[in-house]
Amino acid sequence: MLILYTYSFAHMFKTSSFLMISSTEIGKYIRNMGMVCFVCSLLLIIFPTCGYAAINTSSTLSIGHTLSSPNDFYELGFFSPNNSRNLYVGIWFKNVDPRVAVWVANRDTPVTTSTANLTLRSNGSLILVDGKQDAIWSAGEAFTSNKCHAELLDTGNFVVIDDVSRTNIWQSFENLGNTMLPQSSVAYDIPGGKNRVLTSWKNDTDPSPGEFTLEITPQVPPQGLIRRGSVPYWRGGPWANTRFSGIPGIDASYVSPFTVVQDVEKGTASFSYSQLRNYKLSYVTLTSEGKMKILWSDGKNWTLHFEAPSSSCDLYGACGPFGLCLRTSTPKCVCLKGFVPKFDDEWKKGNWTSGCVRRTQLSCQANSSTKTYGRDTDVFYRMTNVKTPDLHQLVSFMNDKQCYEGCLGNCSCTAFAYISGIGCLVWNGELVDTVQYLTNGEVLSIRLASSELAGSSRTKIVVGITVSLSIFVILVFAAYMFWRYRAKQKEPTLGVVDTSQDAWKNDFAPREISGINFVEMHTIRTATDDFSSSNKLGQGGFGPVYKGKLPDGKEIAVKRLSSSSGQGTEEFRNEITLISKLQHRNLVKLLGCCVKGEEKLLIYEFLENKSLDVFLFDPTLKFEIDWQMRFNIIQGIARGLLYLHRDSRLRVIHRDLKVSNILLDEKMIPKISDFGLARMFQGTHFQDNTRRVVGTLGYMSPEYAWSGVFSEKSDIYSFGVLLLEIISGEKISRFIYGE
Repeated sequence: MLILYTYSFAHMFKTSSFLMISSTEIGKYIRNMGMVCFVCSLLLIIFPTCGYAAINTSSTLSIGHTLSSPNDFYELGFFSPNNSRNLYVGIWFKNVDPRVAVWVANRDTPVTTSTANLTLRSNGSLILVDGKQDAIWSAGEAFTSNKCHAELLDTGNFVVIDDVSRTNIWQSFENLGNTMLPQSSVAYDIPGGKNRVLTSWKNDTDPSPGEFTLEITPQVPPQGLIRRGSVPYWRGGPWANTRFSGIPGIDASYVSPFTVVQDVEKGTASFSYSQLRNYKLSYVTLTSEGKMKILWSDGKNWTLHFEAPSSSCDLYGACGPFGLCLRTSTPKCVCLKGFVPKFDDEWKKGNWTSGCVRRTQLSCQANSSTKTYGRDTDVFYRMTNVKTPDLHQLVSFMNDKQCYEGCLGNCSCTAFAYISGIGCLVWNGELVDTVQYLTNGEVLSIRLASSELAGSSRTKIVVGITVSLSIFVILVFAAYMFWRYRAKQKEPTLGVVDTSQDAWKNDFAPREISGINFVEMHTIRTATDDFSSSNKLGQGGFGPVYKGKLPDGKEIAVKRLSSSSGQGTEEFRNEITLISKLQHRNLVKLLGCCVKGEEKLLIYEFLENKSLDVFLFDPTLKFEIDWQMRFNIIQGIARGLLYLHRDSRLRVIHRDLKVSNILLDEKMIPKISDFGLARMFQGTHFQDNTRRVVGTLGYMSPEYAWSGVFSEKSDIYSFGVLLLEIISGEKISRFIYGE
């Protein structure tokens, strides 16, 4: 029988009223209450799975009975995985199909008899016995508690509680299976000799431990690591403050559900995840195939949120030492710059595990006692969008320049990376498990012999000839441009000298257009149906904005510079060079640009919910954004602003923060846009002034509007105005008079 603990109701009558009741009425009242108690007890016996239940030393949980959490989120009882013949005691999400078991007690030893009981002993230990009264499973060793009970919490944690001290003396969250719930964690405690991991099932019908485990490594910073047996199978890359740096698609802008807390001095660390936003039900699981998955449910169906590994490049060491896995639609292995296959025949056959070796040995050898060799002859090759190799070491350099100099001065250092949220990482020895993505990723600098970048003598000759011809062509082109310029000077109207795509590219420094995708005009015209009015999304300060669809099906938003906009070449150039260097979840993403004659276009990711003002000030749509959503939007804008002011590599003042420049994606996540007026600062410089005051009245701070002085405070002022508009739902320029 299952003992159900219920809470008493408040007194039904005041003392003064009670004293006025006659003895006959009191007797009648007591008899009625006795009948009520009898009926309640009978109902609880007939329906043992209802209500907030717990097990104590005088009760057992048997087959056919279940234990529910207080708010019916989770349920504990006997079950058969995928209709197998064996029985297990486990926890699952209640009233959600298909059933998902999140914890199994007797995963090593199933119940094979028709009867079994889960019992709480007087010493506080749990024990599962079958019909023959043989012990199938027990929860550790005996405790010292004499009075305790076991209950299932709304977190999914099955706990044994000491009734005297009200402390947990045992809990399922410290004895994980293949699943992790919010508030549970994978962890290690080196002094305590503890290592809590997720362990996969053998298969879908057998929850006994499989061959895969998920753990948090004791490296600094730590990594999420899946092992196959004792061999690494997948890793998430070093933890970078809010994210695992080696997971593609998760950069500094991603609001990661993961949390890692590491205490190096105490030798402890934990890896957990938070509840996915807007979803009460979610879990992390390690499948029998070795995949870590995050799934969420709206109460009807389970949806996959994240999965790893998801590509052959994600498998640990797929390309061997000094190999590089190109994570494209058809992943393949290549050698890092300056390296060649160790076994060429095997490499050609697609057997890449042997990796690569240096083509040219370094002048600065690891056993050299003189550091100057490397400074004179070795160089570093810079790679972008990289999942950094395994076996990193964290060193205490303050910036990327010191990181470079420290690695250059150490002959054992083969590579370095300076990662936001981590600092300086160096590698000594082989570079294993290096992956390159199409986008995102980190910057990795690899040590090479100088000849690898300088080239052979033959290459130098070719380069010399090429450079000479290039100089000649440039001189001819310059002369031609000068002639055109003089001709234009004589014309009564001013024109553009040459605004072709190639000319624009030449106007930029290489570092300014690194990563910028220049798109052909015919591609944009096709995507927008020749700038059809039916594809027009709206009109901004820059000009009209059109919706388009690229040949690969990707939707885009195209901003077309209008001659009447008041914004010109400077703003266009500013937006290209600035936003391309900024990557954050709450900043709009620039996909590319196009320049053709006098046409100047910016191509952005398409955000289907348009701008925030559409929702705030529309009499109908404003009811779709409740207080929680408004709070989330405010948080997102604040995160984006914090990134611009503090967390990005550049210090950026937006100067035009307003509701129409806050765009919303399909999940109503806000993204700051329109960086045409933004200004960038270097070093300790944090304030500037201008004679050209630009922006939107009402959002500009007084010192900026009157004196042209702007700083981070200017954006904070605009944010405050924005905050008032979001909360009140009224425009800052509107006056409302009381009755």
